[in-house]
Amino acid sequence: MKRRVVVTGIGAITPIGNNVPAYFEGLKNGKNGIAPISRFDASDLKCKVCAEVKEFDPSSCFNTLARNKTDLYVQYAVCAAQEAMDDSGLLGHIDENELGVYVGSGVGGIVTICDEQNKITQNGPKVVSPHFVPKMIINMAAGQIAIRFHAHGPAMSMATACATGSTAIGEAYRSIRDGYLTANICGGSEAAVNPLAMAGFVNCMALSQSPDPNAASLPFDSRRGGFVLGEGAAILILEEYEHARQRGAHIYAEICGYGATCDAHHITAPDPEATQTIRAIEQAMEGVDYDPSKTYINAHGTGTKLNDKVETQAFKAYFKENADKLHISSTKSMTGHMLGAAGAAEAIACILALQEGIVPPTINLTSPDPELDLDYTPNTACHTEIDTAISTSLGFGGHNACLAFKKVNA
Repeated sequence: MKRRVVVTGIGAITPIGNNVPAYFEGLKNGKNGIAPISRFDASDLKCKVCAEVKEFDPSSCFNTLARNKTDLYVQYAVCAAQEAMDDSGLLGHIDENELGVYVGSGVGGIVTICDEQNKITQNGPKVVSPHFVPKMIINMAAGQIAIRFHAHGPAMSMATACATGSTAIGEAYRSIRDGYLTANICGGSEAAVNPLAMAGFVNCMALSQSPDPNAASLPFDSRRGGFVLGEGAAILILEEYEHARQRGAHIYAEICGYGATCDAHHITAPDPEATQTIRAIEQAMEGVDYDPSKTYINAHGTGTKLNDKVETQAFKAYFKENADKLHISSTKSMTGHMLGAAGAAEAIACILALQEGIVPPTINLTSPDPELDLDYTPNTACHTEIDTAISTSLGFGGHNACLAFKKVNA
């Protein structure tokens, strides 16, 4: 028998706020986290803006020595996990063997890789840090979180590019639903704002080259020309429903569906037929009772020409005559594209939309594309009752993931 799975804790480090209340307050108010690049001299880059995490202080989780041994993407992940675990009240109420960690990253410790490459180029191999490998490997966010919370269940690191956060949550959901674990710490983290990563994305024609922060990340707008690189982390605590109920946990929402497919089409471009995106939505929505007028979709919504067209096509194909009743938005208009953390941050946006009855806007949507004619919640949040929320994620390599959430009914 399939078990019910609920969300009992959330944590976030984002370009518009370094905790969940600040993050959702920013989303509701249409706060733009995009600004000129400040981490390095970007004068040689065609792209001049990004969505950096601002004023991040890891001291609550890392002393100076530990911080120097840890890549920034791991610091983001651990701090978001600490917020989520504190929020859940789970510690002390879970068998450590029944607690898993499913936390991924699309890129991992690329800042550490670049720093150590510079060292070896300038001064030879003896100066490479002995902490280089454990700082940069892509599984270390999951490993560090497991160590911190004594999670002796599986500690998995997913990597499905831009779908990573959603994939991690979905696979964590299945592990509880199917009886392998009682609870899971899951989500994604990314810290890839550096010259190499940005040059790579620019040269593969993925990034917006607009220097104007208010005209750079433009999901569903006719002016869209690429995504804006973001960073951060988002973590959810998933828990078997009866376990959460019996300990009196606050339950944010029930996760009631997950779909995962692959286009098997192209290394960066989505399949223009949207066949596998549609199938991922079908899988996530199997058996889910929903009212289209009370349904919110947090779209992948990157602001690339192909992505936004394919997603709109998929929504129309699945929801058919009900597609124009849906509430849709892309929060990447505010956070930029947080890569491996995006799906998890957007899952939190879905959960809080259910809780508060507020659909975050797609900001700077001032020149609608006539081909994209659904309700993308332009510029201003919509206050309305929501009882179902869906998050779609599409990654390089053709990875598709879809999560479905509902308000909890006893």
